[in-house]
Amino acid sequence: MRLTYIISVFFALHLSACTTYVEDVASEQFMPVIPDETEEERIVDGAIYTGKSNGLFATERKASKVGDIVTVALNESFNASKSQSAASGKTDSFGVTLPKGLLNDLVGKSVKDADYSFGSTQGFNGTGTASQSNAITGLVSASVVRVFDNGNLEVLGQKKLTLNNGDEYVRVRGMVRPQDIGAGNIVNSNRLANAEITYIGAGEIADTSKRGWLSKLVTAVSPL
Repeated sequence: MRLTYIISVFFALHLSACTTYVEDVASEQFMPVIPDETEEERIVDGAIYTGKSNGLFATERKASKVGDIVTVALNESFNASKSQSAASGKTDSFGVTLPKGLLNDLVGKSVKDADYSFGSTQGFNGTGTASQSNAITGLVSASVVRVFDNGNLEVLGQKKLTLNNGDEYVRVRGMVRPQDIGAGNIVNSNRLANAEITYIGAGEIADTSKRGWLSKLVTAVSPL
């Protein structure tokens, strides 16, 4: 009994460590890209504003190069519902008349009625409904990792929150047009093309909220 308990504790700790390790590896893919060289600002004599400014009255520069920071304002909300129904029915019937003399020989006695009829009725009715809703709000800063020829930017970033007995990861990836970036270098998440927004947890809290592998296995092979 004690050996079984020790083995159970070992596997629980091992699985918890595995989920944390998987998320740590995934975090490496969201590391910011730092340019190898920093472009020196060139000031033209007699110019009112520098080449990095957006205009005469601009006080900040919009993100436009690899390594620049963009803040993504997450404001996603989705609602979906689906319903389906099906019905089918089938009725079969047939009759047969047998000679009385043949029946008398088979049963060994006189048969009054030699007419027989058979039939079967089948029916099926099924309905199903499903609904789902998701929402996420918040701010995540991302860095520009690629600049396309048309000027669009690919941004990539994550936020890691370490709480008691677990970590929370918020990751975002997508492409944005420079004109969609507003004041403070903030862009709404609904302006990201090919957006990938992930909110996932790792650690003890996340593991306890999931079904165990043995429970999943039993459910998969159960005929009920």
